[in-house]
Amino acid sequence: MSNNIYLRFLTLLHTIEGNGKLPSLDLDAKKLLETIAVRHLQGKSLTVTEAMAMSHIASPATIHRKLDVLREIGMIETLYEGTNRRTKFLVPTAEANRYFEEHSKTMHEAAAPLA
Repeated sequence: MSNNIYLRFLTLLHTIEGNGKLPSLDLDAKKLLETIAVRHLQGKSLTVTEAMAMSHIASPATIHRKLDVLREIGMIETLYEGTNRRTKFLVPTAEANRYFEEHSKTMHEAAAPLA
């Protein structure tokens, strides 16, 4: 295996994605999930409207489909805050947290010295 930590990480990541340990997400869905999780972690949960405007990720139609996929596989949910029923916020679920935890473990494994 290569001494390049990033390539080791990718190799390990492909292995855990390939064995069904993690859901298989395309690049648009991954980027969207990552953005939702980071914004939530920062205490600034992304709204559906904000997500739909993220043209650097994909077109609004594609983002809409990816949000549906992420909801269907249990990675995100939409919540309302307070009494405002017009604005839906996107938040990662426990399943998404498990997904990121698996990535974290893989990064630690990749960074570990080779035996």
